[in-house]
Amino acid sequence: MDAGPRAKYRPCTLNPDPIRDVADFHFLKGIDMTETEDISWVEIERTFDAPVDLVWQMWVEGDHFASWYGPTGARIPVANLDAVVGGRRHVCMEMDTPDGPMQMWFVGEFKELVPGERLVYTEAMGDEAGNATPPEAMGMPPGTPAFTEVVVEFTAVDGGTHMKMTHVGVPADSPGGGGWAMAIDKLAALLANE
Repeated sequence: MDAGPRAKYRPCTLNPDPIRDVADFHFLKGIDMTETEDISWVEIERTFDAPVDLVWQMWVEGDHFASWYGPTGARIPVANLDAVVGGRRHVCMEMDTPDGPMQMWFVGEFKELVPGERLVYTEAMGDEAGNATPPEAMGMPPGTPAFTEVVVEFTAVDGGTHMKMTHVGVPADSPGGGGWAMAIDKLAALLANE
């Protein structure tokens, strides 16, 4: 049932109509929608030979999330997920680099949770205390949105799960896009062994 050894990784072109419907999300404030209509955000689709309930748990339970999130070689020592609408997310990713160990913190808020069907949360660079950090302070280019939005949709298919993840605000051709592809590959390998 697996869709293949790699996640189906294809850029998606932002459809401005749905984005205008959710323009009240603070991560979109100040973005000129006429300038983002041609941006391809990260979008990954994958079919897993695992039940929807298990795939859902991998996204909303901290221990499960920490077991697969991040690119190859990353460790997740902290994954505090209060998976209720309005609940906070606080995640630390560690990696070894040629300059030594590096930590990246992420914060966000759960916006929508329909168990086994749809998950929406915001994400921003953060610090160890759980505060959002301006992207420029983390070396990101000017104009990088402070908050992005992750939308994950789950569909039961023949005893397995089809998942579609879109990370609005992260360009498909960015390092973040590559990191997501590696993370979803790790998730697939983990689910294959469950």
